[in-house]
Amino acid sequence: MRWIAAIALFLVLAINAQAQTPAAPGQQKIDELVRLLQDPEVQSLLEARKSQPAPEPPEEMLFAWKTAMRARFDATLAALPRIPAEVGAAATRTRQDALSAGYAPVFVILLCLLAAGVIAERLYLRARAGAASLTTKFLSLAVFTFSMGLVFFALRWPPLTEATLMLALAGIIAFRAVSIAIDFAVTRPEIRKRIRLFLGVLIVAMASAMLAKPIGIDPAVSRAISWCFSLVLVILAIEGVVSGVAMSLKARLAIVLSVLILWLVWSIGLTGLFMIGVYMLLLPPLLKIVGNAAETASQAEPRSVRQVLFVRGSRAIVLLLAVASLAAVSRTSTTSIIAGNPAAQAIAYGLLKSVIVLLLADLVWHLSRAWIDRMLASAPEGAAPSPAESARRARVRTLLPIFRNMLAVLVAVMAALIVLAQLGVEIGPLIAGAGIFGVALGFGSQTLVKDVISGVFYMLDDAFRVGEYIQSGSYKGTVEGFSLRSVRLRHHRGPVFTVPFGALGAVENMSRDWVIDKFRISVGFDTDINKARKIAKAIGAELQADPEVGPLFIEPLKMKGVEEFGDYGIVLSFAMTTVPGQQTYIRRKAYLMIREAFKAAGIAFATPSVQVGGDEKTGAAAAMIAARDRQEKTATAAEG
Repeated sequence: MRWIAAIALFLVLAINAQAQTPAAPGQQKIDELVRLLQDPEVQSLLEARKSQPAPEPPEEMLFAWKTAMRARFDATLAALPRIPAEVGAAATRTRQDALSAGYAPVFVILLCLLAAGVIAERLYLRARAGAASLTTKFLSLAVFTFSMGLVFFALRWPPLTEATLMLALAGIIAFRAVSIAIDFAVTRPEIRKRIRLFLGVLIVAMASAMLAKPIGIDPAVSRAISWCFSLVLVILAIEGVVSGVAMSLKARLAIVLSVLILWLVWSIGLTGLFMIGVYMLLLPPLLKIVGNAAETASQAEPRSVRQVLFVRGSRAIVLLLAVASLAAVSRTSTTSIIAGNPAAQAIAYGLLKSVIVLLLADLVWHLSRAWIDRMLASAPEGAAPSPAESARRARVRTLLPIFRNMLAVLVAVMAALIVLAQLGVEIGPLIAGAGIFGVALGFGSQTLVKDVISGVFYMLDDAFRVGEYIQSGSYKGTVEGFSLRSVRLRHHRGPVFTVPFGALGAVENMSRDWVIDKFRISVGFDTDINKARKIAKAIGAELQADPEVGPLFIEPLKMKGVEEFGDYGIVLSFAMTTVPGQQTYIRRKAYLMIREAFKAAGIAFATPSVQVGGDEKTGAAAAMIAARDRQEKTATAAEG
């Protein structure tokens, strides 16, 4: 403080000495500095920084940590013989605390509270007629908890009695809740018993550790008690792995070795590293069990939005609880690896936040994909849908795969940027660089950009959909699917064309709304046209009444009339309007019916013929001329 006051006095004197002279350019900054130095908060901050010791070198920190761990280990070993005396003294203090306030001993009070909860739970179960569903079990536990809590909070307890009863009741409720979940998630009875025993010992150990300070147990003795409980837990874990888990010998040895290493890590006080190791060992099977249990409890259809929400949501909750516990341990533990290191703490907390971001991104992506897949897989039931409904479904099948791909890219990019930001990376330059790279890519890949933009406008114009038959230039086929830059066409003979959108050009869609099919039939010159018209009308009515092809008609089959006079007969024109894609099938059926009907009515189809008359030479010449004309017409037709 003296040197601060001296600096301030010197500055004040210098200012007074130059009061008659013009103000220097930095006079305002000097006045601001004097004002800040006279501020009490600034003076206290300077004093705190002055008294703060310089950071120790890494080797000295390691040596100090080693010394502290050795002292802690020695104190724990020395406190082992004192456990019975300390526990007995704490029990006596707790009993006297309850008796001094006019209550019964703590054990008797606990039994009375449990009796109140059990009676209320039995009455509830009797009202529910003994239902044994998962919801009923948790509701009965809620009734049990509420009844005990109502009695517990209604009375005023002495301090030691209140702490003991609260931890005991919390442990009992937690054990019952975990037991219900285990009964639902684990099928093998022997494994359920081992898990219950392990969790029961763990809950008692945690309650004892939290109760040690309120009831006055020495910290060294409390650590010794926890160490004894840890030995019991290690023995139970190893016994469960050796006897209760069906796996290979190498896997069992690896798990047993991992359990022993984790116990040693916990024993020397590396709580954060211990928690990470526990989660690495237990999270994979725990996530599998929780996912299976959530899938069973959801009672939803496979791959539905509800099932994905239950399964992925439950797994995300487990991971979030793990991340929260790791954050709490790393913040409160003084023996953590990152304790006292701001850079390590920033990286560790950034990683934990990144896990949360990735979990949310995973949940959003799987929910979106499940909804899109369900929309794509939805099929009409019952009667055939209307043309408008069919068009809507075809448009959905066309646009949703593209939307799914774009959503996957968007979620991945956003999650990556947020994770980098949480890790302390400046993402502003990355975004600017991505923009510059995108411009450069646009100039260097004009064809790719053209394909993508053309595809967007094809989709906006609704030029074609999945399942429609289109033709563009020399490419034609049924649309099977899309990517961001191309469309996949399946030719009716089998080949598959992958055509970039930029190369499509004008598209001829042969599957939209309706199609008019026309065909011609040649009959003899002596055919009764009115008779042929009536036969065609009857065939059209018969086809429209057919339950198989009738719904495919928009307008029935009709004979339009005489199209032309051919070389060998009269050409009759027929037409019909059908739904797209079915005209060929209906035409083949109509051909067969027309042939049979014309044959029954005595109407002959036109056939090429040559008439020869006169002497032998003239007839031969006429036959040669007719044959030559026929060959020329055949060649012309083949070229056309």
